[in-house]
Amino acid sequence: MLQPLVVTFDPLTGLYTLIAGERRLRASKLAGLDRVPVIVREVTNQERLELALIENVQRADLSPLETAEAYRELAEDFHLSHEEISTRVGKSRVSVTNTLRLLKLPDSVLKSLAEGQISEGHARVLLALPTPQAQNAACQSIIAHEMNVRQTEELVHKLMGQKPESTPEKVISPEIKEVEERLRDKLGTRVTLQHGKKGGSLTIHYYSDEELDSLLRQLLGE
Repeated sequence: MLQPLVVTFDPLTGLYTLIAGERRLRASKLAGLDRVPVIVREVTNQERLELALIENVQRADLSPLETAEAYRELAEDFHLSHEEISTRVGKSRVSVTNTLRLLKLPDSVLKSLAEGQISEGHARVLLALPTPQAQNAACQSIIAHEMNVRQTEELVHKLMGQKPESTPEKVISPEIKEVEERLRDKLGTRVTLQHGKKGGSLTIHYYSDEELDSLLRQLLGE
């Protein structure tokens, strides 16, 4: 069932103004629909801006950095908590928190993320490093050596004096990859699933004490 559009009545023009659901409206027109469900709301100018921003965040084509900046705007300009943002955009609170943490990276790393030289997964791993200088240096190594996220984790462990995991990489089936991606979207962090004939293991990766605390609160329902 099509999710209702959200409109508001403008007494000056006598017309209804669309404030959320532009993509759904376009899709309805392409599908040849002449009627769509609508919710009429009385909103203030601030609420109108908030709804428009949330609609923009829910676009599938937003980059991780664009999403983080939109979350920051909701938090700072509209004074929404991470929990309130998660409810409005349909993401977990942990996912919102972890996405916002990307903005703590130095500008040089954010530029590499925006240009697609590194992925969101790379960027999240870099957050574990203690200084902007270390994060930038590791980012340059990732780009120069075309590292994947697993290799980036090993690099960060090495830089922090930790012993990296020594398990070899395996070919991941499309089904397992889909499950990992669904869990990643739900939890807001990388998840690794090892599946065999007699069971397996599920590993949830985190890169800071803050992220671990957020994950525990979400998993325990606190």
